[in-house]
Amino acid sequence: MKFSGFKVVKEALTGHKGWAPLWRNPAPKAEYDIVIVGGGGHGLATAFYLAKTFGELKVAVVEKGWIGSGNAGRNTTIIRSNYLLPGNQPFYELSMKLWENLEQETNFNSMVSQRGIINLIHTDGQRDAYRRRGNAMMISGAGARLLSRDEVKQMLPFLNFDNARFPIKGGLMQPRAGTARHDGVVWGYARGADARGVDIIQNCEVTGFRIENGKVLGVETSRGFIGAKKVGVSVAGSSGRVMAKAGMRLPIESHVLQAFVSEGLKPTIPGVITFGAGHFYVSQSDKGGLVFGGDIDGYNSYAQRGNLPVVEDVVEGGMALMPMIGRARLLRGWGGLVDMSMDGSPIIDKTGIEGLYFNGAWNYGGFKATPAAGYCFAHLLATDHPHEVATAFRFDRFERGYVIDEKGVGAQPNLH
Repeated sequence: MKFSGFKVVKEALTGHKGWAPLWRNPAPKAEYDIVIVGGGGHGLATAFYLAKTFGELKVAVVEKGWIGSGNAGRNTTIIRSNYLLPGNQPFYELSMKLWENLEQETNFNSMVSQRGIINLIHTDGQRDAYRRRGNAMMISGAGARLLSRDEVKQMLPFLNFDNARFPIKGGLMQPRAGTARHDGVVWGYARGADARGVDIIQNCEVTGFRIENGKVLGVETSRGFIGAKKVGVSVAGSSGRVMAKAGMRLPIESHVLQAFVSEGLKPTIPGVITFGAGHFYVSQSDKGGLVFGGDIDGYNSYAQRGNLPVVEDVVEGGMALMPMIGRARLLRGWGGLVDMSMDGSPIIDKTGIEGLYFNGAWNYGGFKATPAAGYCFAHLLATDHPHEVATAFRFDRFERGYVIDEKGVGAQPNLH
């Protein structure tokens, strides 16, 4: 089934009787060339690019729940490539380029909206740091614009410019950044992968790995053993638990990251805004709700729910930035699991077990990385060599001293 404007009009005139399921619900086969563990955005993007770009046709994705039941719909939908360090900037710029063509590539409306992002500047030192970051973005082709206070005020007049504690002195803008519908991205990749022969096996939890003589032979699941020549694990905050089944201990911690949405309001916020004097980021959905978040909860957890002190902290950041939201009602909140690495940057690499590969440790960057993470992981699985923009994301960077400390807070995952 091909989506098009003509198809929408036709179905509207014929009672919507011609829509088909977006993907099949197949039983698992005895063996595949490649099995991807994790049916979130990264896992499905990996399967999609394996089939589309690298010609791998015998691929399966196994997901313990249903598609979209995990972290995929538990984020704040922001896409951007405004990074500084050489290990990160080219990677996220590749992701941004893939975002820009995603809907045409998957023939699915993922609601990609390049409405721009503005990181606010509150001190002279922060302006210098943002100027440096902007230069790195310009060099990589990501594009950047340094805004004066008056330019920010013209674009965002509702902010609290007279706050004595957090004066707004300007901003760094990436016009190409924006938002996308999180679960729409997952559904689009699932549909595209399925159309290219990938088996998406839902309600199939991996309970172990079958490993002999240092080589993985497949995965044990709640629906029986599934053989595989290669296994790629992409399970976000559950990485530690899943990889432990293969006898591996990862250099990551799992934390809860909360997000919130307000009641529907009139269109106010044109793009994405981040508070430079605290951790608060906000955009406005098509339904009018303010979608926002802040810091992780700071303690290790596998629960997809947070605690009230962080709710208070995030809302305080929003109030300091724009007091007008004080009268808005908080409609709902949710928590997603993030796998925090020691330097705040991801891992895409082979493991010490032959045929077993890992994609994870995405910290705050998981959703925006979805297309590039899937493409680079597919490249690694198909060729056994890292993609050129992901060569820095290896396990041994901690041992070699080549950490990518984008936020500059060292080996403290609770601060990343």
